[in-house]
Amino acid sequence: MGFRRLLFAALALTASQAIAQSYPTKAVRVIISFTPGSATDIVGRLVTAKLSEYWGQPVVAENRAGAGGSIGSNVVAQAAPDGYTFLINSNAHVVNPAIYAKLPYETASDFTDVAPLAEQPNVLVVSAGAPHKSMADLLGYAKANPGKLNFGHAGIGSGTHLNTVKLISATGIDVVQVPFKGTPEVVAAILSGSVDCYWVPISAGIANVRAGKLRALAVSTAKRNAQLPDLPTTTEAGVKGADFALWFGLWGPGKLPADIASKVNADVRKALADPGVRDKLVALGNAPMDMSSAQFAAFVRSEIDETKRIAAAAGIKPQ
Repeated sequence: MGFRRLLFAALALTASQAIAQSYPTKAVRVIISFTPGSATDIVGRLVTAKLSEYWGQPVVAENRAGAGGSIGSNVVAQAAPDGYTFLINSNAHVVNPAIYAKLPYETASDFTDVAPLAEQPNVLVVSAGAPHKSMADLLGYAKANPGKLNFGHAGIGSGTHLNTVKLISATGIDVVQVPFKGTPEVVAAILSGSVDCYWVPISAGIANVRAGKLRALAVSTAKRNAQLPDLPTTTEAGVKGADFALWFGLWGPGKLPADIASKVNADVRKALADPGVRDKLVALGNAPMDMSSAQFAAFVRSEIDETKRIAAAAGIKPQ
């Protein structure tokens, strides 16, 4: 009986390895959980295009935005774990459990953590015609005029939402938060005067900053970014405890075969190291990330715990 179990296990392992070696044999669908032109979309499409080259198969990116990325996430959570459906999301993936009391999936168990992609700062921006010339100006106005500053973000549970919460918690300002489906919609609202400011992901906002359409006041990370070297960090601008990095990752459905997850992880890491992909990411203010699937899984769980701590400290109760 023991021998038969061992034989069956060996045959199953051999079959699994054979599948991974030939994978993929058809088009792969990748759900991107935010709108076209968002930072998640920009980073995701650079990577999926390179994966398509490696695999010799179409890698079809599909935007399914809304509810802080959870709509797209749910599509993948419900998909068959066969390696032909993946999710690209921002750290909204780890924010949502702290924001929503009831999600249609379980973040910790309904996904396979495959690989991180890149991280970048958000940039606090206002319109070029706004009176605020610095972060101190903006915060001074907010403190003198409670409830009059409209602060946009890319949806409840998004990384830009959490960044906004951290700034509010660190400074005690009273602002009106205005959620949108994604970054392009928030930027359009700033340019039209509908909202006053936004923590725009650098990759999605740098073109408008350089074109003079948006005025940048600070970066959200602890260090300055090489693409906007003269822009101060939040700490340098006088605010402590509001540092925040936006990052992106790739997930499969829960119970994705380990051999497929390992292959995809290796190919994603190869893509991120490719000069053509890496240089484009860096030019947009990103730092490519490099982790095994196991390292990424540990990182995701620590980020879930940290996000819950931040939300609790800010008095946010899941709803």
